[in-house]
Amino acid sequence: MEIRQLRHFLRVAETLNFSQAARELFITQSTLSQQILHLEQELNQQLFVRNSHEVMLTEAGEILLPMARESIHMVDNCVLRLQELKQLLTGELNIGVTFSFSSIMAETMTDFMRQHPKVKLSVCYSSMEDLIERLLRHELDLVLAFKPNEADPRIESRLLFNTRLAAVVNHEHPLAGEKSMTLEDLQRYPLVLPTKGLQARNAFDRMTAHSGLEYNLKAEINNVNLIFKFMYKTKYVTVLSEASVIDEDGLTAIPIIAEGNVMEGCIHTLKNGYQKAAAREFIRMVNESIAIWKTMAL
Repeated sequence: MEIRQLRHFLRVAETLNFSQAARELFITQSTLSQQILHLEQELNQQLFVRNSHEVMLTEAGEILLPMARESIHMVDNCVLRLQELKQLLTGELNIGVTFSFSSIMAETMTDFMRQHPKVKLSVCYSSMEDLIERLLRHELDLVLAFKPNEADPRIESRLLFNTRLAAVVNHEHPLAGEKSMTLEDLQRYPLVLPTKGLQARNAFDRMTAHSGLEYNLKAEINNVNLIFKFMYKTKYVTVLSEASVIDEDGLTAIPIIAEGNVMEGCIHTLKNGYQKAAAREFIRMVNESIAIWKTMAL
């Protein structure tokens, strides 16, 4: 069994599409099919069920998938360790980010690229759930996101800062001069909230789940940049973390006074996993960033 065959198997298993997998591997579909066939013959097991409409993993394929993924990860880590013996930061660093970390990410990314031009950064913005899943599949080296409600024993979460949920309005809104507000106060205003699944919305739903309060929800939006643009132009109120708006001129965050209103901003990495030198350097720079100190000062 060759590592190349495992890479080919993994790509097909993750796409469940031989044509797409072949394109991503830069080989012909016939070559890919032949490689999979050779692997099946060597293992004496059928790994895929194939017909004209779909591709599915067999039971043997399902068993092989996590082992293939881990084997490839170990081989890649071996190569990285040998490369880094030269004390050079090279290669690619894959980072997952949720929107609340945009200011921190922008500052650190700029400084990192200036100091380490040989490293290619690949940045993915998505929901925390999606990013953590990608981290577990070794597709990401680290994730910047709030701490999830339920800890995963495979993930190490290092605290960067604490923040709170806040009512966010533009500077001309009647609430803009308030120092704080309660969940009860929010009932008096029309709300535009992040969609369910985004971290700020999850935190808001947890805080209000047993309150018996009813809110005037006008819209749900799954893009925080669009929410910001909407806030600039209207008198609506949204609910986001204070950290989300530290560099948004024209918007004001009014902290919500409520029990359990604490959100922990973290760097998430695989526990006991090998960490690239580039990842260690990026984490160091995040901890020393001005944006972190601004967030801590809120």
